[in-house]
Amino acid sequence: MDRKQKQAEKARPYGLLKPAALGKIPGRFQLHQEALPHLPVPPLQQTLDRYLLALQPIISEEELNHTQELVAEFRKPGGVGERLQKGLERRAKKTDNWLSDWWLKTAYLEYRLPVVVHSSPGVVLPKQDFQDRQGQLRFAAKLIEGILDFKTMIDNETLPVEYMGGKPLCMNQYYQILSSCRIPGPKRDSIVNYAKGKKQSRHITVVHNFQFFELDVYNSDGSPLTTDQLFIQLEKIWNTSLQTNKEPVGILTTNHRNSWAKAYNNLLKDKTNKESVRTIEKSICTICLDAPMPRVSDDIYKSRVAAQMLHGGGSRWNSGNRWFDKTLQFIIAEDGSCGLVYEHAPAEGPPIVALLDHIVEYTKKPELVRSPMIPLPMPKKLRFNITPEIKSDIEKAKQNLNIMVEDLDVIVLVFHQFGKNYPKSEKISPDAFIQLALQLAYYRMYGHSCATYESASLRMFRLGRTDTIRSTSIESHKFVQSMDSPDKSDQEKADLLRRATQAHKEYTNMAIQGNAIDRHLLGLKLQAIEDLVSIPELFMDTAYAVAMHFNLSTSQVPAKTDCVMCFGPVVPDGYGICYNPMGEHINFAISAFNSCADTNAARMAHYLEKALLDMRSLLQSAPKSKL
Repeated sequence: MDRKQKQAEKARPYGLLKPAALGKIPGRFQLHQEALPHLPVPPLQQTLDRYLLALQPIISEEELNHTQELVAEFRKPGGVGERLQKGLERRAKKTDNWLSDWWLKTAYLEYRLPVVVHSSPGVVLPKQDFQDRQGQLRFAAKLIEGILDFKTMIDNETLPVEYMGGKPLCMNQYYQILSSCRIPGPKRDSIVNYAKGKKQSRHITVVHNFQFFELDVYNSDGSPLTTDQLFIQLEKIWNTSLQTNKEPVGILTTNHRNSWAKAYNNLLKDKTNKESVRTIEKSICTICLDAPMPRVSDDIYKSRVAAQMLHGGGSRWNSGNRWFDKTLQFIIAEDGSCGLVYEHAPAEGPPIVALLDHIVEYTKKPELVRSPMIPLPMPKKLRFNITPEIKSDIEKAKQNLNIMVEDLDVIVLVFHQFGKNYPKSEKISPDAFIQLALQLAYYRMYGHSCATYESASLRMFRLGRTDTIRSTSIESHKFVQSMDSPDKSDQEKADLLRRATQAHKEYTNMAIQGNAIDRHLLGLKLQAIEDLVSIPELFMDTAYAVAMHFNLSTSQVPAKTDCVMCFGPVVPDGYGICYNPMGEHINFAISAFNSCADTNAARMAHYLEKALLDMRSLLQSAPKSKL
């Protein structure tokens, strides 16, 4: 299918519905959703066989033998595996998606580490060319207008349906990201969504100098404010918050979830505080007008911005200028750096990036309408009454956050030597090529392969979220072992490289069709917990712990905009690596913890660059052979 056909395919409304003149087609989104297939429960034997294959490159032979015995026990006819499998199949018949609720709870809402660094991804957008407050506010106004333009498509259900391989994708995540917020709870958090129902949110929250404002973004006739009107309102906010707030209430959202839940209940005892917090939670999104960061050299500028997007730089800088529980926070600093941070529970990266692509394009449009100069009401400042107890909670949150900020090392690497067009010219999937380079970099650094997580979208299915592409395979392991071996010819190495990329592509296809192993194994384990039977030994085994300890946690988040997403490692001795492959270059964001002596983001960046170049030279020196 050529590009034009693809675009036509993308733009075509789902099914035979003709879009009414921008009006809402009743239930169009619902009709689309209901036509999507349900997530399958993979066959038990298939998952167990593939689990053993996935373990081979990452555990010893002795451990593998032990696990093979446990798997044999688990898969016996009429045994525990079969009982749990039947339970899962029953669950799949009764629900829209057997996995989605469980996944939301276990991966996000019951996860107790702070959302900052440990869960919420950031996005670094290209630097804007403004250098002052006027430019910052003008850009922020334009950006808000772009968000509202996207919101109109969501409200009217006129968002073009996305396709993957000719199949329509679940669009549900788009309907969860605006007007939503996470709420801390003592053992499990929850999410509120104010996008539905009669009283839809009409305001956004703007934060400047740690002070929060409610900004109504619609006129009384329901039309969105224009850029000019928004600019005037943002200026009013700026001028009434020239001094930083002594008590940055927002910093409480950076704490461990249990501590924050206690502080939250404390905070809400006061009526004024409760109203202010509810206003933030109900807002469409948050706009953070940040103070400029200290100037740094160009080569580390992007890395510094990535850290800003993830955590705000600590209590001395912009971390108090956030409400990290808010699903979407757009960050615009006075020096032209900008991006966003989002709370991960409602959505994956791709819908967020699609929204960003739309907004960035929108900000480039010339302003067409001059706005009517009707005097607008003053945006409302949100007040907080700070008791000694709340003050002490804020101080503790500051200390914990500053330790986290010091501990996170994040590097943005723009790899300029080639982009996705090079592997394509070799008939290799760019994603598989990059993943193999990560395997090679890791192997050269540590002398062994490790469990690697790459997220695969399950959006072909109703309410689908993600499964895991396990990039470490028997084939990738053979390739990385051979790469620096004098015993192998370039031709043999190149053949192993091609085989490994092919294996990766096959695993990816299997994963997006609902046949990967990770969520199925998790489902069997959660089914055992739900049935109140003892947890099978298979899940108490060391090999299972090794398989779930992802030293490399990776994600490809492609965008039209020259941006890059970033996130923290998921284990103390691991790396978080996100990449956006552009035509002629690749943007990487690599994170690691300084507290781990074994990991180093700059070293990983160096080895990754070398791996990409070595793999290219290898392919250039060895002609394609018939595999």
